[in-house]
Amino acid sequence: MSFLIPLSDLDYGAEEAAAVRRVLEGKWLSMGPETGAFEQEFAAAVGVPHACAVSNGTAALHLAFLALGIGPGDEVIQPAVNFVASANMTKAVGATPIFGEIVGLDEPTLDPAGIERLMTPHTKAVVVMHYGGYFCRMTEIREICRKHHLALVEDACHAVGAKCSLTSGSAAAGALGDIGCFSFFSNKNLVTGEGGMVTTRRDDLNDRIRNLRSHGMSTLTWDRHRGHAATYDVLAHGYNYRIDDLHSALGREQLKKLERNNRRRRELTALYWQNLASLESLGWTLPFRKLSTSEFPLSTFSSSACHLLPVVAPDADARWRCAEALKSAGIQTSLHYPFIPGFTAFACKESRGGLDKSIVFCQRIITLPLFPTMTEAQVQAVCEALIAAAHSRQPSASITPSAL
Repeated sequence: MSFLIPLSDLDYGAEEAAAVRRVLEGKWLSMGPETGAFEQEFAAAVGVPHACAVSNGTAALHLAFLALGIGPGDEVIQPAVNFVASANMTKAVGATPIFGEIVGLDEPTLDPAGIERLMTPHTKAVVVMHYGGYFCRMTEIREICRKHHLALVEDACHAVGAKCSLTSGSAAAGALGDIGCFSFFSNKNLVTGEGGMVTTRRDDLNDRIRNLRSHGMSTLTWDRHRGHAATYDVLAHGYNYRIDDLHSALGREQLKKLERNNRRRRELTALYWQNLASLESLGWTLPFRKLSTSEFPLSTFSSSACHLLPVVAPDADARWRCAEALKSAGIQTSLHYPFIPGFTAFACKESRGGLDKSIVFCQRIITLPLFPTMTEAQVQAVCEALIAAAHSRQPSASITPSAL
């Protein structure tokens, strides 16, 4: 169906069209000069020496695990509230995902207090996911990883352009762990349709990632085209995770708009919170709202990417009833995310730690529309529709999914 207010929308215009024409006129479509420029510009924006453009965010995670040497017998602690790509790529390298609990309904990021309880001699790495563009408690998590010699991977797919306040100063998402992974899927803050990026400060990891990105080959087609090499060796069993110059050209233009668009997302989020604050008296939770106004240095609203606008209903029935009401009003919503251990492929008979908060969050979460070209009137319309539905006590017309 066609929605009056979609969940997300693109900020695309003449700049992106000109970028595509530039590539077409240059007649080099595969990975080449545009990709090299995109990598340099992205690395500068994040504040790291290395950025490696790849075909998508899932490829970024796979390459991160491979570069860190994670494999069979290893365990990777990661949030149960996330897109399934991180867990899938953990299994792809032969390792085991160990799901951790969130801090709470108002802060649905990995709880550092539970990480050490999940650790065993097989633990190799921790994956954090900056849910909705808001940072995890990185000071504590970084210290745990340092103390136990664990690799730290940032799933920063929600957080491109976000900056985190630390005792040592400010740092961008993707610069806080050993490796940062980004997605440029069509609903992200920086959009190329498909595409991703891997960032790191470490030369050794960058070398492995770049080699594995293109079949383990020692030189690339663009190198040989420019006469920098005549042949190649295969140094490792790699993959075809290359991006092409069309997507990279789009990424360069989107990167120019990122700071402005993230600022607009913060303005719209503040408007949402102002209009929906009354729902809290009905048992609703507005994640990160209270943290944004308190002295909480690890999840500062002023530098969040504000990728998602999540609200948590008082119970599962209210969640589905209100989602149906918004749909009837022409407003698109979503669920970020279903509970990963509840999927058939990840169902386990036992768990090392309780995941009660994660389960409740996944049963009650509604993602509301948020995009940089959204108007204040659209935000007002969404808020009015949700408040009206929240006050309604009519039974849900839809069937509530049980496998969460």
